[in-house]
Amino acid sequence: MVGVGAALIVVSAIPKIVAWATSHFVVTTDRVVHRSGWFAKRSMEIPLENISDVRFSQGVVERVIGAGDLVLESPGEFGQETFTNIRRPEVVQKAIYEMNEANLRRMQSPHSPASVADELAKLARLRDEGVLSDEEFEVQKSHLLRPG
Repeated sequence: MVGVGAALIVVSAIPKIVAWATSHFVVTTDRVVHRSGWFAKRSMEIPLENISDVRFSQGVVERVIGAGDLVLESPGEFGQETFTNIRRPEVVQKAIYEMNEANLRRMQSPHSPASVADELAKLARLRDEGVLSDEEFEVQKSHLLRPG
């Protein structure tokens, strides 16, 4: 009987583990991108300037595994969007605020746009903090270094 109960717990946890393992949340200098799914894919991008509030929540088990929910709020068409199974949501929340502030400063100051070197340094910091994977870092780096 105990074995059956343990098997049910493991089987019920598998979808959550797969969802967590296939969820990727990336903060760039212009937007946040969330991609999820293994077989069926889902993707959403929200421009940073549209985000007015960022909140996260973690249950006890989520804190242990380093995951949680992230709620982005924005006026207009996006409204409030909840993203589940986000790795290190507190770090992601901080990164969104930092990138949003940097983006606002860049947009308000046409005389001093952020240099490519500054953007690469920010991306490297996010990679080092675990917000971006090496692959996500390389993709964003290639976008910055692309001519034209």
